[in-house]
Amino acid sequence: MTETTDCKAGILLINLGTPDSPSPRDVKRYLREFLWDPRVVEMPRLLWWLILNGFILNIRPRRSAQAYARIWKDEGSPLLVHTLAQAKALQQHLGGEIKVAPAMRYGNPSINAGLEELQSAGCQRILVFPLYPQYSATTTASAFDAVVKTLNQQRVIPELRLLNQYYDDPGYIQALADRITAYQAQHGKPDKLILSYHGLPQRYADAGDPYPGQCRKTSSALAATLKLDNNDWVHSYQSRMGREPWLAPATSDVLRELAASGCKHVQIACPGFSADCLETLEEIAMENREVFLQAGGETYEYIPCLNESEAHIKALANLAERYLGGWL
Repeated sequence: MTETTDCKAGILLINLGTPDSPSPRDVKRYLREFLWDPRVVEMPRLLWWLILNGFILNIRPRRSAQAYARIWKDEGSPLLVHTLAQAKALQQHLGGEIKVAPAMRYGNPSINAGLEELQSAGCQRILVFPLYPQYSATTTASAFDAVVKTLNQQRVIPELRLLNQYYDDPGYIQALADRITAYQAQHGKPDKLILSYHGLPQRYADAGDPYPGQCRKTSSALAATLKLDNNDWVHSYQSRMGREPWLAPATSDVLRELAASGCKHVQIACPGFSADCLETLEEIAMENREVFLQAGGETYEYIPCLNESEAHIKALANLAERYLGGWL
């Protein structure tokens, strides 16, 4: 992206992260950073260090590397490819007075690199924009932690604003609805539309994390915009890990139950993901397809994320301009 010399404000566009390659070595490095974040795994540090280094990092990287290899693009990780494209499109939409820098909470380009890019462009006012529509301490708060930790090393820090949620933003909801409507215009309507979100341990929600409530509100707003009846759609959660209770119902369980009840055709969308990634392309589009078909279903279709679609970029730009009000 072209450097600006008259930057009035900067946007640090943050997504979750990705390994540098689908090799077990790079995946292990990424997982170590991700899973050691105390916002992600809330457990006594010594106990978790023993579990993480004694078991998980000796087993999971090879398995995860195989999953990444299934979805890896020639240009690199799908999440990175889409996030860079989103930043470029957002930059073009907003113009030269606002500088947009992409960053990953874990992996590259790092938050430190993104902040350096903005400050090198002269940005003394920065909007921290995590690409997580629904707030969670495990995602949004963790991203802000990393920003603060980076700036803690500087003597002069910029003004900061945090866009911490947009789960019910009308532009975002409409962009999701338009994506689903356009897909169904080509592929037909299913017996059931599933709206699947990344899961979270139930105890996090019990402790006050607003994430599940915001996910349900996104689903309800989307269903209302699509004019769906209650029996037309299902809300669920994916990506369970470990043995403790997670948010329910689980997407895989929902698929088995639907197939067992005679449902033959499902479509599934992931409104909590701003860009396609391992969890959507491998877990949802591939793994869960097998779950549904093996349980007796016949037609399983994954509706891609908003990615760098025009409607999505317009919604992100409108959000950014609203939060940047008074700075421009």
